[in-house]
Amino acid sequence: QVQLVESGGGLVQPGGSLRLSCAASGFTLDYYAIGWFRQAPGKEREGVSCISSSDGSTYYADSVKGRFTISRDNAKNTVYLQMNSLKPEDTAVYYCATGKVWTVVAALYDYWGQGTQVTVSS
Repeated sequence: QVQLVESGGGLVQPGGSLRLSCAASGFTLDYYAIGWFRQAPGKEREGVSCISSSDGSTYYADSVKGRFTISRDNAKNTVYLQMNSLKPEDTAVYYCATGKVWTVVAALYDYWGQGTQVTVSS
């Protein structure tokens, strides 16, 4: 059974950092692209970052470029999203997803985690 489980969310002050984890089971992450998405209340789901399966190429939305870093540890079957210099506008539920295409188009991802809440507030 394919499963993705996010963890690492929480409450952090502006300027702080969090590291989200996306642990996969039921399949091997090596062969799939992984994307991180977020959805704030009343807003559409936004593609934040993605990493390819082939050469580790990465993509970042302009809103997080220079602050977030995506990485993968194939030995642990886990993908991470390091988030630094967090801003209140980063507050959202963060989801990881896996698919065969390296993209931030949510519709092209096949499996999704349940999400983890990130709240940036003083």
